[in-house]
Amino acid sequence: MLSRRLLAIDDPEFVRVADVSEIPPGEMKAVKIGYRQEVLLVNVDGVIHACDNWCNHQGYRLSAGDVEGEEVRCDLHGAKFNVTTGEATGPPATDPIKLFEVRLDGFDILIRKS
Repeated sequence: MLSRRLLAIDDPEFVRVADVSEIPPGEMKAVKIGYRQEVLLVNVDGVIHACDNWCNHQGYRLSAGDVEGEEVRCDLHGAKFNVTTGEATGPPATDPIKLFEVRLDGFDILIRKS
């Protein structure tokens, strides 16, 4: 069952990016905010997490890699990141990735724009 954190949709700091049905447990989806920002949505056991879609090791899209549990793996050099903490969990990356606050409004996934 999907965990829900309720939010009034009129909060201007949040933007709708997807529907929960688009990301089954154990799956991920890249979404765009505005023209340039790419965010990776990951469903970990029914809870949606959001992080930067770019590996900070060499700028490759994390959405091209794999997800296993709480970790995403970059397909280019195998760097791993925990999507719940942002922590780099496997080399060659050592720096954490940016996380985004996620809220749900019904089945709409909203993330904080900043």
